[in-house]
Amino acid sequence: MRLLVLFDLPTGNASERRSYARFRKFLIQDGYAMEQYSVYSRVLLSRSSADAHLARLHKNLPKAGLVTALMLTEKQFEGREVLVNTSAPKKLPQDIGSQLTLVI
Repeated sequence: MRLLVLFDLPTGNASERRSYARFRKFLIQDGYAMEQYSVYSRVLLSRSSADAHLARLHKNLPKAGLVTALMLTEKQFEGREVLVNTSAPKKLPQDIGSQLTLVI
């Protein structure tokens, strides 16, 4: 399961830019990977984990702007189609396989 966060935040003045930077920093520190500018995704293992991350997202919302969260199954996420890619990604998106490794 993936939580996809899309946002469009105002950056017209210094206060708005700080708010934007604070929200983006929260996403990165909370384990989200940048898919493209203003689009971040996070791998989740269960619906209860998704609910917990949504609650954390609500607590860290900026005062102004638009933030949308979408929950996708891993199959839906893998089925996406990248239509234009003019540059190679600097870092690959987070792989769900590494989170499910169990060593006994």
